[in-house]
Amino acid sequence: MALTHNLGFPRIGARRELKQALEAHWRGDIDEQELKDRAATLRQRHWSVQREAGIDLIPVGDFAFYDQMLNMTALLGAVPARYGAGGEEVGLGLYFAMARGTAAQPAMEMTKWFDTNYHYIVPEFDANTRFRIASQQLFEEVAEARALGIVPKVVLIGPLTYLYLGKETEPGFDRLGLLDSVLPVYRDILARLAALGVEWVQIDEPCLVLDLEDDWLEGLERAYAVLSETGSVRPKLLLATYFEGVGAHAGRLKELAVEGLHIDLCRAPDQLDAFLEGYPADKVLSLGVIDGRNVWRADLSQVLATLVRAQVSLAGRVWVAPSCSLLHCPVDLDLETRLEPEIRDWLAFSVQKLREVSILGRGLNQGEDAIRAELDAADGARRERRESPRIHNPATQARLQRLTPDDARRASPFAIRREKQQQRFRLPDLPTTTIGSFPQTPEIRQARAAFRKGEIGNLEYLEAMRSEIRLAIGKQEEIGLDVFVHGEAERNDMVEYFGEQLYGYVFTENGWVQSYGSRCVKPPILYGDVYRPEPMTVEWIRYAQSLTEKPVKGMLTGPITMLMWSFVRDDQPRSATALQLALAIRDEVVDLERAGIGIIQIDEPAFREGLPLKRTDWSTYLEWAVRAFRVSSSGVRDDTQIHTHMCYSEFNDILPAIADMEADVITIETSRSRMELLDGFGQFKYPNEIGPGVYDIHSPRIPETGEMLELLDRACQVIDPRQLWVNPDCGLKTRNWPEVVTALERMVDAARALRARLGTSDSGTGASPA
Repeated sequence: MALTHNLGFPRIGARRELKQALEAHWRGDIDEQELKDRAATLRQRHWSVQREAGIDLIPVGDFAFYDQMLNMTALLGAVPARYGAGGEEVGLGLYFAMARGTAAQPAMEMTKWFDTNYHYIVPEFDANTRFRIASQQLFEEVAEARALGIVPKVVLIGPLTYLYLGKETEPGFDRLGLLDSVLPVYRDILARLAALGVEWVQIDEPCLVLDLEDDWLEGLERAYAVLSETGSVRPKLLLATYFEGVGAHAGRLKELAVEGLHIDLCRAPDQLDAFLEGYPADKVLSLGVIDGRNVWRADLSQVLATLVRAQVSLAGRVWVAPSCSLLHCPVDLDLETRLEPEIRDWLAFSVQKLREVSILGRGLNQGEDAIRAELDAADGARRERRESPRIHNPATQARLQRLTPDDARRASPFAIRREKQQQRFRLPDLPTTTIGSFPQTPEIRQARAAFRKGEIGNLEYLEAMRSEIRLAIGKQEEIGLDVFVHGEAERNDMVEYFGEQLYGYVFTENGWVQSYGSRCVKPPILYGDVYRPEPMTVEWIRYAQSLTEKPVKGMLTGPITMLMWSFVRDDQPRSATALQLALAIRDEVVDLERAGIGIIQIDEPAFREGLPLKRTDWSTYLEWAVRAFRVSSSGVRDDTQIHTHMCYSEFNDILPAIADMEADVITIETSRSRMELLDGFGQFKYPNEIGPGVYDIHSPRIPETGEMLELLDRACQVIDPRQLWVNPDCGLKTRNWPEVVTALERMVDAARALRARLGTSDSGTGASPA
């Protein structure tokens, strides 16, 4: 009989209950026990939801107070020495110190989880790293689940992926060399789980979808041989891969010492045949057939046909599952009471996706006729979506046809543009700025909520937002920044704000998805052709510029980030949707320039996130992604300065493409890595200007001036100081004003100290071209 199972459930809660509990704890409003109690209530609710949806094996261990990779660091006791853990248990205090930093130590580095917008805390390894079971959270959760009558399938990050996604913190050290020392601890963990009555463990090895070197693949075989050595006491292992295909490794994986494999048939449907051929008779094959990364209803008839084919080939040893953890989807479509019925009928969130899994399981076990009504409903919804006139905009399609190569090209090379921009702005060397947003205070949120509910009118809301802009401009004047921002008080989210003003988007009330820790986003749903009916930001930026003689940046979200951080239509190539977005942003850029705004930032933090996981597919993506950005940014004069911002990604392997984007200034996250991410820009000789972040805004910790100056000194070792800008890592909306003011004052002091050391001026006369 085919079993149904789930790889992971959204931990944040349908109404962001975990976020609220975490932030209350961090503020000191609730103690650790209250936080744990609320988390336990949330876990129990999620297990019940999955059981009621008809899932046979329910994941336990997919919950995290911050991040699942940090959970493994705690479980394995791999705490960096600087946190002073010693041999003690890793409690929540130490756990949060690693995630968020302390007054004495910065947080551990954070980066993107494969090609998603989820961030994980990067494990750190050196020759002194030792492993041991150092956290009881997993075992306590298993006991919780069993007490509720839940059949738990425990979820662990596998040893290969845990080491591969970490980083060495000393030169010459090879983290793969730690494999032999971490495996005994994995064996101990598995033995403890077996003693608790756990039958199956899902052991996630998503690194297998990457282009792994031979020594890592050899390490995979060694690892699972060790975990299955004679005398080992452990549950059955289901090795899970997702986000891409692993067909190239099918032969190796079929021979691996595990009892089952999970593969992603949503991202890589063509890999199925490689696994069906010669699949071992003693293994189950889990097929990820419901998309865990998007929100559209599945084509259940087509999926069932695939499952039936596999079931016949494998004589019944097929499991049915989502493609990956549902962490990347909103929780429950039933909470969306304001969505138009037509569009709502096209969608499935996590709870609905589990129902689809359950339906398919029944169809596989009982036959197609048993689920005929569900098949017909799904087929009807997909047919209506394909035929809906709301999807297609003839004006947008015609404009795409009129695009020429010149539309993706600035009028002059950077050297000429730079000279004209220096003459216009007369900025000092090492100009200081911020990335865009300032604190989203309770007053801002209250005004926005009151306006949305109709409790205040347009004029009252306008004045409330203008008051916040005046506050932001005034504080920047006092701090002494060189290039200002308006603070983005009117914006709920950097993607949602723009999507709300574009045709082709629809929005949810509770479609929250975790980005990192307590940070959640509510991705809009991009269902049709994109069209900008009117300017989106011009009046806000024009007003801010009227308050100061300093240049104020126009702040926009770029087309690739708009694409990547939305749930995107799947009925046309993503490259075509990206170009539609680029044209909408281009219109806004041109309108900002006409309004007198001379510096325009088009943020692309998701640019690398969109990079395919297989290198063979990179060139195609980079070609259309770079083109989309250049279409959005190339409609302006030479003396208009285009900035872009990217964060929490490794860039070194795509630097030629980033340079080809032709932004005049790029700002990047570098403080958590202590400027390591900047090395590639120096080796590549990045031609334009660059602002490496000197202040980690995702941590409440405020670095001293000397610490920022040290980071700038490191930057000067790899980048010509005449190319450098000084800025935080990212926007400041999640921080409070006292933190922000103190940090930015120190940042400005650091820039001035470095100017003095280099013998350059603070007066704003501008630097000579490099």
